[in-house]
Amino acid sequence: MSTDIRRANLETLAAWNANAANWDAKMGEGNDFVEILQWPAILRLLNPQPGQHVLDIACGNGLMARRLASLGASVTAFDFSSNLIDFARQRTAAEASISYYVLDATEPTDLEALGNFRFDAALCSMALFDIANVEPLFRILPRILRPGGSFVFSLMHPAFNNPTSVHILEESDLGGEIVTQYAIKSSRYMSQFQAYGLALRNQTKPQLYFHRPLEAYLNLGFQNGFILDGFEERAFPAEVPASHALSWGGQFHEFPPVLVARMRLAIRP
Repeated sequence: MSTDIRRANLETLAAWNANAANWDAKMGEGNDFVEILQWPAILRLLNPQPGQHVLDIACGNGLMARRLASLGASVTAFDFSSNLIDFARQRTAAEASISYYVLDATEPTDLEALGNFRFDAALCSMALFDIANVEPLFRILPRILRPGGSFVFSLMHPAFNNPTSVHILEESDLGGEIVTQYAIKSSRYMSQFQAYGLALRNQTKPQLYFHRPLEAYLNLGFQNGFILDGFEERAFPAEVPASHALSWGGQFHEFPPVLVARMRLAIRP
């Protein structure tokens, strides 16, 4: 790991440890991004079955792990923030089939410690853009997953919901009628960069976002034996109200703030 990546990773870890209590209190067991945009698509693409062993990568306070366990899956969940793992354990019933660990997704040795060919599927929910270096994860996942295993991930849509995205409200007089239009403006997409941002309003400390165009994620998957066999771009239905005038909501129904993808290990003859 380069010095710059290591420094960014340590800064990200410090931010998530500082924000853990605020994140857990505000996120709880899910918000509208989870309920409307992510979870329905994750259910379709991951299709968790009773008895399956699922890996929850960068699990945060464990809300996805608990949902998967409630459907009968056995879940191994990890995050590099020990504070978030503490909240995850506090929120999880003793009888739930979930094992939590403090592991770093950028460290190959941490990932290799999970074992070979143990998992039927892996999930990374809204976290790849928080990880300073995703190459080790994509490289080692094929050894962690069983043959034909799937990797489902959700992202802030890098084209419409990246650190340079700006929400615009315009009012104009078109043909004698006042028309209100909502739009998204973005100044960067193709280049990879990092920028400070807020996952939640009024959080304790800004964290780093690591922007990558979609091709960066997909090509890493292809190079490591995955094929893309499921993909959904998720926008709020028009009737969903926004919490603030320019927050994500139904007024931006033409723009997906989230995407969910499934990559599956190709089974070679």
